[in-house]
Parts: sequence; structure tokens; C-alpha cells
Amino acid sequence: MDIDLADLGFWRRPIKERNEAFARLRELDRPVFFPERRVPLLRSGKGFYALVRHADVVEASRNAKVFSSEPAVTNPEPPGWVKHVFGESMVNMDDPRHARLRRIVSRAFSPKMLAGLQDGIDGACARIVDDVISEGPGDFVRQVAARLPIHVICDMMGIPGGMREQVHRHVDVSTAYTGVRPSLPQTLRMAGQNMLALLALQRMVIQLGRRRATAPEGDLVSALVTANVDGERLTDRELGSFFALLLVAGNETARNTMAHGVKLLTDNPEQRRLLTEDFDARIGGAIEEMVRYVSPIMQFRRTVTQDHDLRGLHLKAGDKVVLFYGSANRDEEVFPDPDRFDITRDTKGHVGFGGPGPHFCLGANLARQEIRTMFRELFTRLPDIRSVGEPELLPSNFDNSVRTQAFTF
Repeated sequence: MDIDLADLGFWRRPIKERNEAFARLRELDRPVFFPERRVPLLRSGKGFYALVRHADVVEASRNAKVFSSEPAVTNPEPPGWVKHVFGESMVNMDDPRHARLRRIVSRAFSPKMLAGLQDGIDGACARIVDDVISEGPGDFVRQVAARLPIHVICDMMGIPGGMREQVHRHVDVSTAYTGVRPSLPQTLRMAGQNMLALLALQRMVIQLGRRRATAPEGDLVSALVTANVDGERLTDRELGSFFALLLVAGNETARNTMAHGVKLLTDNPEQRRLLTEDFDARIGGAIEEMVRYVSPIMQFRRTVTQDHDLRGLHLKAGDKVVLFYGSANRDEEVFPDPDRFDITRDTKGHVGFGGPGPHFCLGANLARQEIRTMFRELFTRLPDIRSVGEPELLPSNFDNSVRTQAFTF
């Protein structure tokens, strides 16, 4: 087969070609193994089995005892020294360590907390559209999609206004590193930039956390560094890792869905008409279909902890598997005519926010809230808004990111 999911060159191919390749892989009797090339200092090269069917991704997601998130979920897997520099992110942990951290940070995403954020999200969306009207149409990513999620996260965490532009720059550098690099020198340069950006973000929130520990305010950093009734709180390194995770994962999901969404609604005018005819009734289904269709985060890796049989494949302890969410979300057995964008389809079971189980995206409801509010503001005040031309995508095997998308209204 002319398919190599471990070759970064595969991820430079047009989306249509990649989707066709995954469709061919889904037709096979069992998952295919892809060997990896080792890059010194940057990643190991053990290779992985590709889980491309919806049922396989769901099974691996639910069975965390067999399909472990340790030592890392990113693909390619980073070298061991990375966690000693940055600390360990909760996405790279299994229970009970993962359960402890998730229990602490889940307070940020409770229904009460999210309801309390709505006025701030409303105000941010109104200001963003004010600026769009004032500036005129240009790049939807820069003017709209990239602004809202970071604003909301910084509001939640209590990041002072003067630090937010710096946060935005560091997040952009971190996102760029997930892309395909044409040469080893460029990979090394971008790896260094990414490391400095992540360290700066962690240092920023750790310093803020130390101030909040002695003079707490009504923000999430204060809550996370102050012991709760059970005596649980985040350490400095845990706080820094959580902030970096929230900014990268939380930002990219909403940002990418909005950026792709305006293009999808432009290219499918009948779906746009359905949505705007009864926005409140249909926006929920539209968001789920956008997330299914887009799959903002395309894959995560798992390590097999014990011998296990999966659809005719005998996996051994230590084997690596990669969960390809974008492929699972186009599995014809679950989503008929999967390449058709249809806001009325039954999207139950999509894995655009990750598969079911302990690592399902904590911020899924926050992302839905942001997307819903932003599109309501756009279609209310700019009813003729639409994309222009094709988006510039980030060539990446991880992040389905839109770099730029021209638009008009």
C-alpha cells in the first residue's frame, strides 16, 4: 500500500487523499502496523498499530487499563527527558494520578462555573464582532476564531490583560510545532522555540499562582492553588502543565471548529439555511456535526500494558497503538455517507472530543458554549458572513488547524 501514517509527508497530502487512504485502511481485517523513524533527542521510533475504525477507537478509549496514556499520548512519542523539563500533563497519566488531577481541575468545568462564564463570553463575542465591523473582513482566524478561546481561558484563569498578547504569541508557537517540518534543522529550531514558549507559559501561571496563594481572588488559579475541603490542590508544576494543556487543547478545539465551520456553512448553503431558520433548535446538532466532520485533534497514542486481542490482532505488552479520531468519525458503519456535511444527522458517538472513558475532553461543554455564542453573534449582526476561497491549513498529523481563512460579509 502507498500509505504510511508514520511518514510526515503523508500529512502534507490533500485532505481528500488522506480521507480516501483511511477509508482503505478501514476496509482491512485488522489494524496495520507502521514503523517509525527515530529522531535523536526528539522522539523514539518504535512504530504503532493504527486504530482507524470507530469500534476500535472506542474500545481502546474505554479500556484504559490495557490501553495506557503513559508515558505519552502524542504521536510521535516524545523522548523521556521532556517530562523532566515540563512536568507531566494529566493527558499523559493513568489512574489514580489522572483521577486525582481531573478531580481537582474539573471544578473549572462544572455547570455552575460555565454558567458564570456566559456573560463574559457574550461580551467577548460582541467586542470581536465590533472589531470585525470596524476593521472590515480579512482573515477569519486572526479576527475571530483565534481570539475568543484564549480570551475565555485567560478570563477563567485570571490572567491580567497586559499578559494576554504574550500568551497568544506563545500558543501560536506551540501550535506551529505540531506541523510537518521539511527538514531536521527546521525541526530542531521549532522544537527549541516550542520548548521556550511552553516554559514561558508555565512560568507565567506559576508566578501568578504563588501570588494567588497568599491573596486569592475569584478566578480559577486561586481555586486551584488553595486547598479545598478535601485538602487537594495543584502543585506549581501541575498548575503549569494544566495551564499549557488548557491553552493548547482548549484553544485549538474551539478555534479549529469555528474556522472550519464558517467554510463548511459557506460551501453547504442549504445547511446554513437550515441553521439560520431556527438557530436555537439546530445549533447544537450543527456544532456536533462540525466537530465530527473536522476532528480538531486528529489522533492520540496509547501503550498496551498487557497482551490483548483486538479484532483479530494479538497485541503484546509494550506495543503502541494510535487512535485516529478523524478516521473513526468517518466510519461508514456508524456515520452513513460520512463525507457529507449534515447538521441534522445523528452524531451520537462521534469521537471529536476524544473517545468515551476517563480521558474524554473536560472542556467539551466550554468549547460548545464558545462556538454557539460566537456563531449566534455572527449570524445576528453579520447575516451574510461567508468564507472566501480555500483555507490555508497547517500541515500536521495532530492538529487540524486553519492558519488563515479569508472571509467577507
